[in-house]
Amino acid sequence: MRVGRVLIQRAAPALLVLALAAVPVIAVADDAAGAIDALVARYQELGQFNGAVLVAAGGKVMFAKGYGQANAEWGIPNAPDTKFRLGSITKQFTATLVMQLVEEGKLTLDTPLADVLPYYRKDAGGKTTIRQLLNHTSGIPSYTSLPDFSAAIGRNTYVVEQFVKSYCSGDLEFEPGSQFRYNNSGYFLLGAVIEQVTGKRYEDVLRERILMPLGMRDTGYDRWGDVLPRRATGYERSPAGLRNAPYLDMSTPYAAGALYSTALDLYAWDQALYGDTLLSARSKEVVFTPGLENYGFGWFIRRLPVGPGKAERTVVGHGGGINGFNTLIRRVVEDRHLVVLLNNTGGTRLEAISNGVLDVLYGRTPPAPRALLTEVLRTTIDEQGVDAAVARYRELKKTEFDSYDFEEDQLNELGYELLGASKVDAAIAIFQLNVEAFPQSYNAYDSLAEGYMSGGKKELAIKNYAKSLELNAGNRNAVEQLVKLTAK
Repeated sequence: MRVGRVLIQRAAPALLVLALAAVPVIAVADDAAGAIDALVARYQELGQFNGAVLVAAGGKVMFAKGYGQANAEWGIPNAPDTKFRLGSITKQFTATLVMQLVEEGKLTLDTPLADVLPYYRKDAGGKTTIRQLLNHTSGIPSYTSLPDFSAAIGRNTYVVEQFVKSYCSGDLEFEPGSQFRYNNSGYFLLGAVIEQVTGKRYEDVLRERILMPLGMRDTGYDRWGDVLPRRATGYERSPAGLRNAPYLDMSTPYAAGALYSTALDLYAWDQALYGDTLLSARSKEVVFTPGLENYGFGWFIRRLPVGPGKAERTVVGHGGGINGFNTLIRRVVEDRHLVVLLNNTGGTRLEAISNGVLDVLYGRTPPAPRALLTEVLRTTIDEQGVDAAVARYRELKKTEFDSYDFEEDQLNELGYELLGASKVDAAIAIFQLNVEAFPQSYNAYDSLAEGYMSGGKKELAIKNYAKSLELNAGNRNAVEQLVKLTAK
């Protein structure tokens, strides 16, 4: 293998030198670095990535680069030291703080929530443990599932106790420990537990126990009012192009999703997890033991065919999504490989980019990125109507299948976008097309039912929720909606 350059990009080189001063870097072959760069650049060209990338191989940084704009209004480019909101990557930091308190004997994993939070309701809090909050098996409803969360709740500022009482104290949806259901309320409550046990603010505990010891100076609790150098602005894509993401007060994601960080700082975080600076080996074993749905404490842990010759490796990772941002951190434990992807133009498929990067690391040629079908169909709907978009979909599927992404979520995403714009008939037509394309997908029928329900077509909604439930008896949304629709 020819030894080549380390590929790192920053608009201001002097600043990057300072940022990388303590980061061990290895030189890589031009073809490997170039392959990663070309892959991500193609995703950017197709409108599927705009942010920062960091790749480490064997524990050493071998690639770090920014793509696109951190601030589109001022034309400020993204870089490895640009600060992005992390969304749910925050949860792994919260879980680590909880485990530190467990190590110190200030908590146990089986402590009931009500024993720690005196203001929490005793019936549900007496049955729910710290462990169940950590692994999403508490049964407590997630506040982000409330129908008015984005419009009415997320824009307001709350104190922790007020928010817990108002939005994290619903009736249990199932017996604690019996099911996995991803839950932001659980990690908000863990933040409240940390504050109750330590007598300090969550963000202060985080800074004292993790950020300062690791030298993560570009990571912290985000607030819009703070002046934060090199902070990326969050955008969303629309038919008219980029638009600023809706405002979200960061007191609502809190310990479940309120942190910001950089690709460089997340490398420092990754490296610390291999040592004993933060947690003992025994505690880390608990954190990284997969439970229901392969979830540990703040991490998904899976055995995946990503290694040489598609050999299985332990892949530990987590994604994040918050207004205008989506993020991903993936760690291949046996080989100490790391992929960090931070994006500031709304939701996109970071998993596919990460898989492609891992292909390059293991000497494989990654699949070529495909154009998003939603972009073509959205434009067609705007210019010619939904019937033309349906016809366009069928034409492209026959003639250009390899050029476009025909996965189920493409139509599903477009349908909900149309629902959000009050274009109910168009949304129903797109959901119908998705059912036609994926007749065995319970989720396609569930979405079509929601479209019918939004359009006041009750009987059709009932029929499609029932079909969704027939395909997946565990679809609780269908169960709940059928109860509402059939209630006298």
